[in-house]
Amino acid sequence: MKNVEVTDLRSALKLIQSIPGEYVETDVEVDPNAELSGVYRHVGAAGTVMRPTKIGPAMMFQNIMGHPDSRVIIGMLASRKRVAALLGTTPEKLGFFLKDAVLNPIDPVDFTGTKVPCQEIVHYSTDEGFDLRKLLPAPTNTPEDAGPYITMGLCYASDPELGISDVTIHRLCLQSNDELSMWITPGARHIGAFYEKAEKLNQPLPISISIGLDPAIYLASGFEPPTTPIGYNELACAGAIRQKPVELCNCLTIPEKAIANAEYVIEGELIPHERVPEDRSTGTGKAMPEFPGQTGPAPMVPIIKVKAVTHRIRPIMQTTIGPSEEHVHMAGLPTEASIISMVERAMPGRLLNVYAHSSGGGKYMAVLQFKKTVPSDEGRQRQAALLAFSAFPELKHVILVDEDVDPFDSNDVLWALNTRYQGDIDTVCIPGVRCHPLDHTQETSYNPMIRDTGISCKTIFDCTMPFASKNYFERSRFLDVDPAHWLPDLYR
Repeated sequence: MKNVEVTDLRSALKLIQSIPGEYVETDVEVDPNAELSGVYRHVGAAGTVMRPTKIGPAMMFQNIMGHPDSRVIIGMLASRKRVAALLGTTPEKLGFFLKDAVLNPIDPVDFTGTKVPCQEIVHYSTDEGFDLRKLLPAPTNTPEDAGPYITMGLCYASDPELGISDVTIHRLCLQSNDELSMWITPGARHIGAFYEKAEKLNQPLPISISIGLDPAIYLASGFEPPTTPIGYNELACAGAIRQKPVELCNCLTIPEKAIANAEYVIEGELIPHERVPEDRSTGTGKAMPEFPGQTGPAPMVPIIKVKAVTHRIRPIMQTTIGPSEEHVHMAGLPTEASIISMVERAMPGRLLNVYAHSSGGGKYMAVLQFKKTVPSDEGRQRQAALLAFSAFPELKHVILVDEDVDPFDSNDVLWALNTRYQGDIDTVCIPGVRCHPLDHTQETSYNPMIRDTGISCKTIFDCTMPFASKNYFERSRFLDVDPAHWLPDLYR
């Protein structure tokens, strides 16, 4: 692996190209309408995507139908090993690495160069023939999608009263030649709070959308309250990851900032009090596949009126498949870091690791590896699970395992479930708690007993050994040897 300093998407690509098996590309023409995602489903999507799928390399499409001057990269963050390489750490330590970064922020700074990279080419919405659908090779995940989607667009906006800024990622559907729709998870995003304030003031909210970025920026943007409350700009966490501040530029048509070295930047305004069906352009009745692996209905969503699109020469559109392993890491790694941070403050040294499991899309399920060292630690593992729910409100299930169980190995976790768990005494149910609105089991049609859509029963599965009888549950101890002595070609 080459010693490459990652400062943007292009340097990140150079790094993964130097690692065998982490990057592939094709010059064969591909249709961005469902075909591109259909290809990558087989190559490396994984996550909660319907099988057959697998974890695989990132893939560059060099020949996009209808977009001769653009390229599309997909799956940059769809492998935990690849994410670790891009951040300069190890796969099992990613949660701890991000936890330290969020606690040691380095604030973004203004770009000081002569030519802003993301503004090499500028298209104004007043230009004749301006059309987002021709400028942006935004794919659809499936033939049923509400339209082409920007899935890796980093939205940057500021509180209209306080002036504090924040970044989040939202699904953005191309609706017309100069309009995007934006889905905002109710109550879960800072930019949503900024937009609510702007609506009360009857004014639009300036917003920039940066696409094609240093992976550190995408991962940092996944942090949520309480780990990063309003007033904490997650770009400062990205700065800590790189030990170098993120550089911002002034937008050309709105009073807002954007990521200076992005591949694309869209400048626009969130229009107050205006909502449209997300499938307005297609009438499919559906939105796009989201992290649980299902395609939900198209709700009423706000509209962004686009003022300009700027980009680099021969830009790279970065995209992801909604339910893929890439989403697992963008959502799940900040989840792991948030849980580690909260539990470590309450009971230092007992939580060994956390895995935001792929089957929950990085949001619904976490496996906590907990070590009991003294009799009074019995019961603390369940306290750690309660803290995990507090650290990440969208978490639905927590599985607790001992230090001899690998939380990243699903077979090992299920072994603990089968040998150290009894449903009637080791299950803790917490009903009536709000979780995530994309979970269809949290609808009154599924459970008439819940008070509102999005209400869930959070559950703890305690698969840890009782401390008082650990000797009955200990695993067989094998002789610890180095297999390289016998098979040097396989284990060197």
